[in-house]
Amino acid sequence: FLRKGDVALLNCTAIVNTSNESLTDKNPVSESIFMHAGPDLRDELQKLKGCRTGEAKLTKGFNLAARFIIHTVGPKYKSRYRTAAESSLYSCYRNVLQLAKEQAMCSVGFCVINSLKRCYPLEDATHIALRTVRRFLEIHGETLEKVVFAVSELEEATYQKLLPLYFPRSLEEEIQSLPYLPADIGNAEGEPVVPERQIRITEKPGVPDDASDEEGLEADLSFIGSHAFARMEGDVDKQRRLILQGQLSEAALQKQHQRNYNRWLCQARAEDLSDIASLKALYQTGVDHCGRTVMVVVGRNIPVTLIDMEKALLYFIHVMDHIAVKEYVLVYFHTLTNDYNQLDSNFLKKLYDVVDAKYKRNLKALYFVHPTFRSKVSAWFFTTFTVSGLKDKIHYVESLQQLFTAIPPEQIDLPPFVLEYDARENGPYYSSYPPSPDL
Repeated sequence: FLRKGDVALLNCTAIVNTSNESLTDKNPVSESIFMHAGPDLRDELQKLKGCRTGEAKLTKGFNLAARFIIHTVGPKYKSRYRTAAESSLYSCYRNVLQLAKEQAMCSVGFCVINSLKRCYPLEDATHIALRTVRRFLEIHGETLEKVVFAVSELEEATYQKLLPLYFPRSLEEEIQSLPYLPADIGNAEGEPVVPERQIRITEKPGVPDDASDEEGLEADLSFIGSHAFARMEGDVDKQRRLILQGQLSEAALQKQHQRNYNRWLCQARAEDLSDIASLKALYQTGVDHCGRTVMVVVGRNIPVTLIDMEKALLYFIHVMDHIAVKEYVLVYFHTLTNDYNQLDSNFLKKLYDVVDAKYKRNLKALYFVHPTFRSKVSAWFFTTFTVSGLKDKIHYVESLQQLFTAIPPEQIDLPPFVLEYDARENGPYYSSYPPSPDL
């Protein structure tokens, strides 16, 4: 159902409240819900201890007509982080519906989760909302009798236009709407699909077309599942011994390396890495002058002696796996680092050995910002004697003004202390600084 009006007044089993991560956001939807629910709602919200973006949490409805309120947090939208925003918004609707299903609710009243305050384009967000609900009802339709979209006058026209694409009321309306259905309608559950993250399945995965049937069968078996037993790969210790003895072919070595990387990737996706993420030592920002994704590493934010470095490696793989499928550049801020932040060469060697070949192939430049003489010497030894193929990609950058000849200043999120240090050492930068051929 589509209803123009206040979601707080709906007589549903549960209504949805859109808020921020501390559940204290002041927006028209939340304020109306708080006003009608009464003061007890605020007391109960304090017990929830917040809600992360994309999550859904349940409270009583108190004085509302609805018995329950499902609170969720929509993403802040930035065009360069569109994929992350789409996934988070999908998670909001999906988790609300899943919670309703688990609680055996008959009806749910949705507000528009993507608030204007969070800058999400209304039409894009409406597509995600409608297709997620549609896909959920296709699979779990027996659990819900009614889903109501409560919208304002500002949002009504968009919902009126797009609802027939996902919920046609007749065969004629379905035929008329079909040409306007977007090509991107997500997967079977409505989740946004990122092509780079898709698993491509061929008739004989991992086997060249001209390989023999016997080789193909062996390869097929070796790529099933994500653990040694499922892949039926035999004695893993024996394979490792053969590797050490140099008796495996180059192709077998590559296959073994890919298996090892896949194990790390599976573990990275299963592990709770929120403590490493909170350091903000690795993050994606904009693009360089060539349109390549820029990843930032902040040296001072890595407390090497205090954190689990294996978890740090897992976090790097978790973040970088989908970035490295295309060309990218790394910006490493060595600014104000000390011995407490120095990454051990053994750790860097392990990281270099563990990661997939695409990391090395698609890394086009590593900008080493504010290097010291000691760090330059260490980097030279590391790239000369420990790893190969990296030395030519390193560019030592003494000032932000020099960095901005390769990456526009509006395309990189700079830690405040880096800006302060550079202004103190090199003076303020000028956005009109001419591009340098060196970078």
